[in-house]
Amino acid sequence: MKVLVIGQGGREHALVWKLAQSPEVTKVFCAPGNAGTGKDGENVPIADDDIPALLQFAQNEKIDLTIPGPEVPLVMGIVDEFKKAGLKIFGPSKAAAQLEGSKTFAKDVMTRAKIPTADYESFDDLEAAEFYLKERYGGGFRAEEPISIEDEQAWFRQPKSGRSPVMNQPIVVKADGLAAGKGVKVCATYQEALDFVRECLSGNAFGEAGARVIIEDFLEGAEASILAIVDGKTIIPLEASQDHKAAHDGDTGPNTGGMGAYCPTPVVDAEMMDKITQTILVPVVHEMKRRGCNFSGVLYAGLMIDQLGNPKVLEFNVRFGDPETQPVLMRLKSDLFKLLDAAASGTLRDFEEIEWDSRPAVCVVMASQGYPGSYKKGYPIRGLDAVPNTSELKVFHAGTKVEGGEIVNSGGRVLGVTAMGKDLNEAKLNAYARVKMIRWEGAWCRKDISDKARLYVEQEE
Repeated sequence: MKVLVIGQGGREHALVWKLAQSPEVTKVFCAPGNAGTGKDGENVPIADDDIPALLQFAQNEKIDLTIPGPEVPLVMGIVDEFKKAGLKIFGPSKAAAQLEGSKTFAKDVMTRAKIPTADYESFDDLEAAEFYLKERYGGGFRAEEPISIEDEQAWFRQPKSGRSPVMNQPIVVKADGLAAGKGVKVCATYQEALDFVRECLSGNAFGEAGARVIIEDFLEGAEASILAIVDGKTIIPLEASQDHKAAHDGDTGPNTGGMGAYCPTPVVDAEMMDKITQTILVPVVHEMKRRGCNFSGVLYAGLMIDQLGNPKVLEFNVRFGDPETQPVLMRLKSDLFKLLDAAASGTLRDFEEIEWDSRPAVCVVMASQGYPGSYKKGYPIRGLDAVPNTSELKVFHAGTKVEGGEIVNSGGRVLGVTAMGKDLNEAKLNAYARVKMIRWEGAWCRKDISDKARLYVEQEE
């Protein structure tokens, strides 16, 4: 079987790497790919949003299954175009991809399906948004400094009955459309929220994606990422992971596309996964079917689980998460190709039970200096050859390319160093030991990926 993976990040490298391990797969192409996908598969110089060229390539090469990695081609309707041409592709239709393409659409789905989420309002008019902010938050909003991770953890440890009703709460403002993971701002003050709303609606900070904004309450608790494989009728959740969105240690600094992840997370045990499936995953799939846009593909639920064990949805995505995919797939023992092919064929209910390696995995993202702002490209990356690539340790490439015979950085998030261990502590040590072996000018990373797991374990004890 020939497989085409679309995209060029760490998620796509993980997909290429795992798909190539299937005995049923003879070749994995990646368009456009990066320096890592070029080693584990074969790169194709076609942009991930050039749907006509991708379709032509798939037809010429007689591709058996296509797997889009990023959200952009899915929102553009690549699945519809491939299916019209009689080609098998794993992912949601253009209509179903609105679940990620429009936060207003997603919130409406959640409201109709009675899925727990933050209270919100949606605006495309600046004056109306300003009035709402003033009426809801302007009078009693007291926070003048950002709430630190220590404050948040202190709250999380505190009994529900002991919470102060006037505790400072941030405001969350989100650009409605796709903004590469950077269209969300947790605002510590009313003024900060007002400035970000103005930046979106009148400052064109995110172009068309920011032409409408969501203003919602801040949710407290522990985050978790759920990746579920769906074929429109059957849902198979993969094991839960936890992403680290903030740029710096202690969850400080601006939002990024993700600075690391670990799997599994103690926040989601079997009982919690069952609750998530019944109260969130099943209702959203049913609601999408009711709307005439059956959901097939990866249903990604970004969740906040409160102190009482109640999960609420922060966001829905319609594709594998990055960097969550890296540690999740490292632990997956089942054949990924068979799983995704079954979903694309509508036969997921016949798929055997998924097998997992019992050991946890940690992914540490190494980034370019300046990310998530501006950064310089083209620095040679040293030390990659010194890191062994095995089933338990892998350096997934994200923002890399080959230039002048050398692998250089070509993006903000450059590498995802991923390792397993007998426990989370060993997995973390294994990953960071390899991080220390890799260098390029300006390379940096968070030092605390997976540390939050200890807080949740301590709470249980």
